[in-house]
Amino acid sequence: MALALTGARLFDGDSIRGGLAVIIEGKRISAVVPDTIIPTGVTRQRLRGGLLAPGFIDVQVNGGGGALLNANPTAETVRRIASAHRKFGTTGLLPTVITDTPEVLAASIAAVKAALGNGVLGIHIEGPFLDVARKGAHEARFIREVTQTDVTYLGTLDCGVVMLTVAPNRVQPAFISALTQNGVLVSLGHADASFAEAQGALAAGACGFTHLFNAMSQMSAREPGMVGAALVDKNSFTSLIADGHHVHNAVMAAALAARPKSRMMLITDAMPTAAGGPDSFELQTRTVRRNHGRLELGNGTLAGSDLTMDQAVRHCVTHLGVSLEDALRMAALNPACFIKQDHALGRVKEGYLASLVHLDDDLRVVATWVNGA
Repeated sequence: MALALTGARLFDGDSIRGGLAVIIEGKRISAVVPDTIIPTGVTRQRLRGGLLAPGFIDVQVNGGGGALLNANPTAETVRRIASAHRKFGTTGLLPTVITDTPEVLAASIAAVKAALGNGVLGIHIEGPFLDVARKGAHEARFIREVTQTDVTYLGTLDCGVVMLTVAPNRVQPAFISALTQNGVLVSLGHADASFAEAQGALAAGACGFTHLFNAMSQMSAREPGMVGAALVDKNSFTSLIADGHHVHNAVMAAALAARPKSRMMLITDAMPTAAGGPDSFELQTRTVRRNHGRLELGNGTLAGSDLTMDQAVRHCVTHLGVSLEDALRMAALNPACFIKQDHALGRVKEGYLASLVHLDDDLRVVATWVNGA
C-alpha cells in the first residue's frame, strides 16, 4: 500500500521546499508531488511540521546503545548498534571494527555480512595497517604490516561496502591500487605520513581521509603533512567528527572554507556510550569513560566519541556557521557519494530508497524510515 508523507518542509538533497508530499511504495520513493494532488487510494500520514530529509549515513560507527563491535562481533551486536543510532537519524551505516586480532576482524566481517540490510550497508575496517606513531586509542600490539594475503582476502569480501583505513606510510601504493581495483574504499588515517606519502596513496587510488586532523600528521609551514594533503585535494572525501572535542571549531571552519563542501562527510566514530549507552565501557581490557562529552582512556587519550549524527548536524549549523542544506548534505548525500550509493541514497527523489529522517524545528529527530519501513 502506498503512503504519502505530508505536512513537513522537504529537503530533497538540493534545496528546501514546502507544499510537497513524498509517496512511498514498498522500499522506494515512487513520487514527490504537490500535496494538493496526492493520488486517490494513497494513505496520508501528516507530519507535524519540521523538515523531512534524506536519512543520515555514518561511515564510522564503532558502537552505540551499550554495544561495541570489537567486544562482541556478532550479527546481533551489529543490529543493536544500527537500532540505537537510528533513533538519532542514522538510516545507513558502516559498523566499524578497529585494530584487533585476526579472529576479531574475521568475526566482525562475518557479523556484518549476516546483518546486511535494514540500514547496515557494509563494514569499515579501521586498521590494523596503521602507524604506531599515530595509533590514538588503537592497541599497538595489534598493529602490523599488510601482506599480499591480506590484500587478496580484503578484495574478495562479500559484505556490502568495504571501507579500509590505512596509514599511507605503512601500506605501499601498489597494495592500495590492488585494493581499490577490487572495490575497496581506501581511506587514509592514523599515520605520521609526509605530504608526499599521502599524495602517493591518493594517486594509487585512495579516496578519503579518516577523521580529519585526528591521529594524523599536521600541517606546518614547510611540511604540509596529511592534513595539508587532505585540504588541497579536491577529489577525495574527508570525514569530520563535529563534536567540539576532537577538533576546535575554528579549525573545522577553516577546513570547511578550504575544501569543497561536497567532499566533506560527518561521522560519529561513536562508541557504546553514544545513542543511549552507559557512561563507561571496556575497550580491549582498557576502561573508557565519558568526561563532559569526551570519551577518554585513563591517560586522557580520546577513544572514539559520544556523538550521534543529529548532534553533528546541529553542531555544524549552530557553531560552525554551516548552512542547514550543507550540513544535511554532509550527513547524507556526501557519504552516499563516497560509498558509491548516491544512485539510491542521499536524496528524496523518485526511484530512491525511502530512507528518511523527520526533524523538528530544533533539528531533533522525530521519526525515521529505513527502506520504507
